[in-house]
Amino acid sequence: MTFRVRWRTTLSLVGTVIKYLAVAMLVPFVVSLVYWEDVWVFVVTMVLTVTLGLLLEQLDPDPDVGAPEALALVAVSWLAVAVVGAIPYVLAGYGTASTVAHPVNALFESMSGFTTTGATVLGEISFERHSHALLMWRQLTQWLGGMGIIVLMIAILPELAVNGAQLMQAEAPGPELQKLTPRIAETARVLWIVYFGFTVVYVALLYALHLGGLAPNMNFYNALAHGFTTLPTGGFSPEADSIAAFSAVVQWAVIPFMFVAGVNFGLFWYVLRGEVRELTDNPEFRWYAGATAAITGVLAALLYSGAAPVLDLGGATEGVGENALRQATFQIVSLLNSTGYATSDFAQWDSNAQMVLLFAMFVGGSAGSTGGGVKVVRWLVVLKAIYRELFVTARPNVVEPIRLGGRVVDEDAVRGVFAFTVLYLVMFGVATVFISLDSARVGYDLTTLESISASIATLGNIGPGFGSLGPFGSYLQFSNASKLLMIFLMWVGRLEIVPVLALFVGTTRE
Repeated sequence: MTFRVRWRTTLSLVGTVIKYLAVAMLVPFVVSLVYWEDVWVFVVTMVLTVTLGLLLEQLDPDPDVGAPEALALVAVSWLAVAVVGAIPYVLAGYGTASTVAHPVNALFESMSGFTTTGATVLGEISFERHSHALLMWRQLTQWLGGMGIIVLMIAILPELAVNGAQLMQAEAPGPELQKLTPRIAETARVLWIVYFGFTVVYVALLYALHLGGLAPNMNFYNALAHGFTTLPTGGFSPEADSIAAFSAVVQWAVIPFMFVAGVNFGLFWYVLRGEVRELTDNPEFRWYAGATAAITGVLAALLYSGAAPVLDLGGATEGVGENALRQATFQIVSLLNSTGYATSDFAQWDSNAQMVLLFAMFVGGSAGSTGGGVKVVRWLVVLKAIYRELFVTARPNVVEPIRLGGRVVDEDAVRGVFAFTVLYLVMFGVATVFISLDSARVGYDLTTLESISASIATLGNIGPGFGSLGPFGSYLQFSNASKLLMIFLMWVGRLEIVPVLALFVGTTRE
């Protein structure tokens, strides 16, 4: 059985998305004017972006979105914005030794940004090698991709709001869409308002710490840059040492906002309306919080017992406990929901601590959050389904539905969760083998753990891995073939596989 995608309609709407992307480029353009760096780069990019968008819009001046077009629009739009987003990297690196001057590297960095992965091929991260404007664009791409580009378009464009439910279902992370208001466009606006509000509060807090003398290097540029990458669980930083470049006070301040970014943003809308129990009684939230606390406790105990040499304070015991707790809490909150920030080079930790981190990478954030990974709610459904299977095996006449929060989960949803989880694990396994074999082909010495972490870090939109791919490492050394595979993994991982793969299964052209 096939379904027909009207590609002229789809590409016309993709043009609208691309056209409005030029508006977002005004942010790095203003930064380029302030520092007088790469001004021409963003002028040229904005002109090209608007021109391409307008040309694509002419393919179908009166588009009408159906279910096939919704899937195609979401999948193609994310690929298209990554391609357009790569233009500033190529232009800024033209005639220099910049690693992102190469189109594959530029697309990798751009896709990593928009999908909030945080894996980088930028090479040396410094203002001596890259302009303030280019690095701000790098940060901004993560903020745009965090809540979702299509969700933003639904919130502001009436032509997309008509079929907004289908579009949001295809883009929103998690197995189901939570409709907060009667109109889907209003729901999209609510999500973006909550997202924007948290970002403003976070930036203000970081800059207040700077003004208060607690964060000397957290100037307004850094506060804004990290505001653009924390709430979307992105992990890019204009500092080569990530959050390790800042004081312990800043590190503690970042943790709760990373945790918040992994929570279903729809729940905060209920909190703002005074319905706090919608948050506290939510089973996914409780499991997300519980998993974070439990895994953090295990890692903190390992670090305190000497799993990380970096915590050794010259033989002194004073401060070791706080340091172990801070490092463990930060790394688990960061990796569990796919943020990817770091305060320590955990590539240097022992194998037990790294296994705990690898386990956290497979958990994921909540549905409706900006976090990546499989998602807590899916693991809940899988575990409950396994329990049900064991329960009814000895009681064949018993009908045992799966419940979450007192509500019965539809059997179609259960099958969808299992299909996604199997697809996710299969893609992870195949990608791991390909990366390992391709690295051996080009003479890049990669350990098994590094191959595994490269696969899960890109498919799960996590960013850092282990070994040379650690939080202060880079993906630059991979071959172009492996980088293109990882670009694909980041793309399908952000859209949770189905909207992309559905385009390759049973479609017919107009």
